[in-house]
Amino acid sequence: MNVVALHPGVVVARSVFWQTTCTIIHDGDETFIVDSPVFPDELDALPAILQQAEWNLSGLLATHGDWDHVLARTVFPDASLGVAETTAARLRGEPGAAQRELRKEDEYHYVQRKPLKLGEVQALPVPGKLEIGEQELELHPATGHTPDGMAIWAPFAGVLCPGDYISPVEIPMVEDSISNYLATLNVLEPLVQEAEWVVSGHGGPIKSDQALAILREDVTYLQALQSDPESAKLPIARSDGQQKKIHADNLARLV
Repeated sequence: MNVVALHPGVVVARSVFWQTTCTIIHDGDETFIVDSPVFPDELDALPAILQQAEWNLSGLLATHGDWDHVLARTVFPDASLGVAETTAARLRGEPGAAQRELRKEDEYHYVQRKPLKLGEVQALPVPGKLEIGEQELELHPATGHTPDGMAIWAPFAGVLCPGDYISPVEIPMVEDSISNYLATLNVLEPLVQEAEWVVSGHGGPIKSDQALAILREDVTYLQALQSDPESAKLPIARSDGQQKKIHADNLARLV
């Protein structure tokens, strides 16, 4: 797992699995962990990272309800888990779905871990704000990849956590709708312009200018997918075999 500091109050840990990111945001006496790394040894390192920084955990946040974003509960079982109201509704409507997907992936990769117990989650109003120390986190709706979710903007640190959007390693994976995805990118664009760092759910921290270029590539791809699916071309830097599979899945969902 790779760990980097982006700001005196922001540390990002990137898993070796899907380059999944986990962002730790701190101010004053409060600390939130956004999303999670994946493998058990990576998750077990989180308490040590907090201890080394002398930060006390206030709670967990998940940008959306996919299984690879809610795993911090395995090492912080008593911490509150804050999610968008849409994600809370998704988790209620799909009880045990995250656990089943996790078991499937763990069996495939021969991984053994503690059981994931989500329990009750705290539904947060989105759009909205969440206090952290003397600062605030802004919560913005983010749907399109999935029908639920939020982006988390820390203006005091110049760090945007958009969930699985604006990824340097993954093309848009549209499990909800293209129109919602484009609407989310429209909401995120001014935040990306203001940000110093963008930490997508997959791929690690990138600077604002690179994130803007990726966002515009994603808009071009999605617009083509919407108007003439067969003409949609993958961005050159994201056109490997796995991205071609994601593109094929996007085409299949349109049918």
